[in-house]
Amino acid sequence: MKRWCQARYAPPVPSWVLYGANGYTGELAARRAVALGERPVLAGRRAEEVGRLAGALGLEHRAFALDDPAAVDEGLSGMAAVLHCAGPFSRTAMPMAEGCLRARAHYLDITGEIEVFEALAARGEEGRRAGVTLLPGVGFDVVPSDCLAAHLHRRLPSATHLALAFQGSGRLSRGTQTTMVENLHRGGAVRRDGRIVPVPAAWRTRRIDFGAGPVAAITIPWGDVATAYHTTGIPNVEVYMAAPASMRAFFRLARPLAPLLARGPVQRFVKRRIRSGPPGPSAEHRARARSLLWGEARDGAQAVVSRLETLEGYELTARTAVLAVQRVLAGGVATGFQTPGRAFGPDFVLEVEGTSRRDDRPRPV
Repeated sequence: MKRWCQARYAPPVPSWVLYGANGYTGELAARRAVALGERPVLAGRRAEEVGRLAGALGLEHRAFALDDPAAVDEGLSGMAAVLHCAGPFSRTAMPMAEGCLRARAHYLDITGEIEVFEALAARGEEGRRAGVTLLPGVGFDVVPSDCLAAHLHRRLPSATHLALAFQGSGRLSRGTQTTMVENLHRGGAVRRDGRIVPVPAAWRTRRIDFGAGPVAAITIPWGDVATAYHTTGIPNVEVYMAAPASMRAFFRLARPLAPLLARGPVQRFVKRRIRSGPPGPSAEHRARARSLLWGEARDGAQAVVSRLETLEGYELTARTAVLAVQRVLAGGVATGFQTPGRAFGPDFVLEVEGTSRRDDRPRPV
């Protein structure tokens, strides 16, 4: 399927916009698109920065801000789809999605924010009426974990509980760090009986074997708390991240400080520190690092476990995001709100080179 998409899908003129192309992940996606023969229009708020990258890649570019609906409409004119890479998506997703609904252009983004997934899910019927696919989370958040959830549901359709976990390289882009800082005071979240409920940060610790022996992992408010339910219908979902002792202690200590972490002066101080650091992992790190994922689905009688090994998170995002755009533009993806696992199936992530999956034998519970 991957070779078919690359060989057969070749739009003669620019047909989609990559917004936020001047950001760390946006640039990776732009370069990946060009490597596959795509000709997206690069866009963002800063004309000079977007224009510089567009010139280097030989692409058209546009500059517009998302707080101006008329400018958004002009920026999306003539486009069939948008790949939105400019976070924090809690502020940017809805203005862009609304622009896509007006323009009747498919909407894709790389968010991992629970609130954004749920807000777009609530617009699903509006998307269907407009003939627009609303497909957030086409990067590391949440393609590999959502595909793993769909695979586990395929293995155990009667599952009532789902746990997902990942172990990454620990190196984050400025944009990812900024999103984390803006949401740190909110604590955690899990899904119980179909409803998303708040829990304290690092609410539960579990030892998880990603393939090289058990390591400690903590619950986090990852996007799958929202998306896994939409993909599988499993009503109880928890998501874990491998975390060293120092990180586990930090989250526990941060719980009583949550109101302080939400204050403007604290937010501005931390964001200044983030901006002073590197934009994201180096090319050398992305090339050698790996991401490990684990998932368990269970019902009242048995449990199934599957593991996934894939590329470093930002490297994977560039690949899955562009592949998702290609698949949507090629046709056959349902309109309205979609998740990666529901739109493309549980094996979608296996189309990325260097990705493998293995299953444990079912066991009684």
